[in-house]
Amino acid sequence: MTSRTSDEWLADLRVADDRRESALADLRAIILRGLPFALAGKLSPDNPAFEALTQDVTQETLLKVLAHLDTFEGRSLFTTWVQKIAVREALGELKRRRWRDVPLPEMAESGESDAPMREMADPAPRPEALAERNDLLQRFNRMVSEELTGKQRRVVELLALQGLSVEAAAGQLQIKPNALYKLMFDARARLRKRLEREGLTPAQILSVFEGGAG
Repeated sequence: MTSRTSDEWLADLRVADDRRESALADLRAIILRGLPFALAGKLSPDNPAFEALTQDVTQETLLKVLAHLDTFEGRSLFTTWVQKIAVREALGELKRRRWRDVPLPEMAESGESDAPMREMADPAPRPEALAERNDLLQRFNRMVSEELTGKQRRVVELLALQGLSVEAAAGQLQIKPNALYKLMFDARARLRKRLEREGLTPAQILSVFEGGAG
């Protein structure tokens, strides 16, 4: 792994060539190496959910770093700044996932109002809600078709829809895991920009798949 100063990290990440790809690959390795320590006591590396969470957190961290390079003030090492972003993202994502996975009886015992429970447990969405989900799903499918290359669409299908591991997906595509990471990173970056142009948020799209499109 190449050793860089903070200024060199910034310079490499701001160019659109092999230097940027090399810097992103090195940052990915740094983040993945640090996350087990950041999550110690909260999520064991032996947990089946650990790999998926750390991969998602790493992707989101890299996107945030690229989007906020100009906010780095140099008060710490660049890699320290990146790792702090990764830790915040990991803890936030872990909290969100645990909330989604809380069984309904446990939520009832927690003293929370039962109004949100009734809404989540509703097996028959209202027609207007169903129509909105279908519209969002159609828009998302169109964005995927228009924004992503064939390989990027295949990666999204294998990882997000079929739930394959990185190694299994890479094996099916006959590429190395690092190449798959790059395809997924580029795909997410393209979709994020398209969502912003259309006035949508990732949470809105996620709700379609969590709630079902009917």
